[in-house]
Amino acid sequence: MASVSLTCVGKTYAGKRANRVLEDISFAVADGEFVVLVGPSGCGKSTVLRMIAGLEEASSGEIRIDGVRVNGTPPARRGLAMVFQSYALYAHMSVFENIAFGLRLARVPKREIDASVRTVARMLQLEHLLDRKPPQLSGGQRQRVAIGRAIVRKPRVFLFDEPLSNLDAALRADMRVEIARLHKQLGATMIYVTHDQVEAMTLADRIVVLGPAGVQQVGAPMALYERPANVFVAGFIGMPKMNLVDGTIDAQGRVALGGVALDWRHPSARATSVTVGVRPEHLVPDAAGPIRGVVALVERLGAEAHVHLDVAGLARPLVAVIRDVPPSPGSPWAVAPAHGALHVFGPDGKRIENNLNRQEEA
Repeated sequence: MASVSLTCVGKTYAGKRANRVLEDISFAVADGEFVVLVGPSGCGKSTVLRMIAGLEEASSGEIRIDGVRVNGTPPARRGLAMVFQSYALYAHMSVFENIAFGLRLARVPKREIDASVRTVARMLQLEHLLDRKPPQLSGGQRQRVAIGRAIVRKPRVFLFDEPLSNLDAALRADMRVEIARLHKQLGATMIYVTHDQVEAMTLADRIVVLGPAGVQQVGAPMALYERPANVFVAGFIGMPKMNLVDGTIDAQGRVALGGVALDWRHPSARATSVTVGVRPEHLVPDAAGPIRGVVALVERLGAEAHVHLDVAGLARPLVAVIRDVPPSPGSPWAVAPAHGALHVFGPDGKRIENNLNRQEEA
């Protein structure tokens, strides 16, 4: 396997007006690590992956594989394997022939091809499908064939470009488990692109969050969940999404939401307008809670319910996740943020640390 690093990588498409779609993309992937690039559609995730693969040329910066600069190195010589969103299988070939295709191009001996394909087929539970052709397979089976075609080449790095986006929700969950199992079994370096933050949270050793302004934050999934660096990451990581509403910090460093003071204070913060964030699962029903309003909507989702609470002074309802019997729409209701669960972001969108709570935790 291999490590991968990008340093100040950018991409510009030529035309009457040069269109710079990526700038200063920098992150590193360790040998054997599973890193997920996540972000909204159009932020350049797939372009980054294609530049690593050599399918797109980087306009600036350096891409290194195991410390060797590969800018300008043809894709076939980079030792990578890519799994596409569209599967990219040959419809007229059998499953066996599709998996074996790369080995045949490399003129691997027939006996070795047969042994390698059957080993991979067993790993992916495709043994009984080797004689079928892609049109005879389900979406999940086709995706496993595409992954098998990548595995059989024994690449230095696996690249996945939104491989599960064409599958239904249940099948996506199953395939996430399969990919996680494969990573553990192979010990492979994997770089995975998705817009689905649930996939990112469940699969990644580390996540690279991309936004319109490039890399927003890099870290372990729970580090991003617990300490988002800015409003963009806070709103993107977590399901359901974090409540993000307008608030204030007063001259004493206390934060207020809808005119109500909350359990957050920063001794050196200046009075200013801020964005206050709290995750729905961290809003606790409390008859004496400081945040009071009227229940606008209740979404029942089986074991839990999402309660939308209209609060005076806030432009949008707060959402709370509860597992008890939910309140009725139209009824008054009060909640309190769990201790240490508030996130405060300054006018520049960057996180403001709560020094007092940090001291208590220490």
